Amino acid sequence: MNSNIWLLTFADAISIATTLILASLGAIITERSGVINLGVEGMLLMGAVTGFVVADSTGNLWLALLIAVLVGVVLSSIHAALTVGLRANQIVSGLAMVIFGTGLSQFIGKPIEGDPLPVVIRPLELGWLSDLPFVGPVVFGHDLFTYLTWAAAGGASFYMHRTRPGLLLRATGDAPATVDAQGGSVARIRWVHTMVGGALMTFAGAWYMFARAAAWNQAATTNGIGWIALALVVFASWRPLRALGGAVLFGFSLQVPFTLQALQIRTLPPTIVAMFPYLITLAVLVLLSTPRARRLLGAPKMLGQPFVRDER
Repeated sequence: MNSNIWLLTFADAISIATTLILASLGAIITERSGVINLGVEGMLLMGAVTGFVVADSTGNLWLALLIAVLVGVVLSSIHAALTVGLRANQIVSGLAMVIFGTGLSQFIGKPIEGDPLPVVIRPLELGWLSDLPFVGPVVFGHDLFTYLTWAAAGGASFYMHRTRPGLLLRATGDAPATVDAQGGSVARIRWVHTMVGGALMTFAGAWYMFARAAAWNQAATTNGIGWIALALVVFASWRPLRALGGAVLFGFSLQVPFTLQALQIRTLPPTIVAMFPYLITLAVLVLLSTPRARRLLGAPKMLGQPFVRDER
């Protein structure tokens, strides 16, 4: 019995990690360009609710995922327009995105609150691989998008470190004046990667809706995962492959309270254990607020700083 509970815990940790990886990849790509987007939680909620509404209206999962991605592009374009175009404070703009996304998703989702999902994302049937002891359900018991997410992390790492556009992306986050002096468009690079990052964030929310939620419920749909994804970016030192392991670790920490309750282990109250991921997130966000800490953590040198030509 106990072994089955722990088996489910590890399998759920990897499942939750899918959302964390997608959201953190979106934040990493955005922040590597020098733009902070703290609106991940609002983006996740918007991806989840728009995906649900489209699927409920059409019954088409792929169209729902596509619309969720387009919503992410639109919302992140607004953030880019404010921070890159108008050079607004990136922290304020990101927090405004959280408030806007949370409020709008609540408004859109009010009529469908508690309605069952019309379509779902189901795990793949991998034959004998799925029947392997422990490894089968933990590693081979997931859906197609989970495996594509792992590949996306590898692809993002290759893009950043082995391609010219990826090198320009990293240079824009570290030394935008150098990119500008060599003829590159700092604004274009930041705009494009902010939109790509936003698309990944809303896709993460839509995937979570169809793969893990039973119905739309704003209070329980994302449950603060967006904030944990921001902490994961720092935990991974802005490196996509490191985000894989960190996402599983955070996913495991989110599931442990339920496991302890099921096993009736009361060394620590489950509510205290459930606070740990969010306490870590809060500590990381506080650290990220100071320039010296960002340098020590390996953040892009010009993260959060608007670029103005001829200013050094």
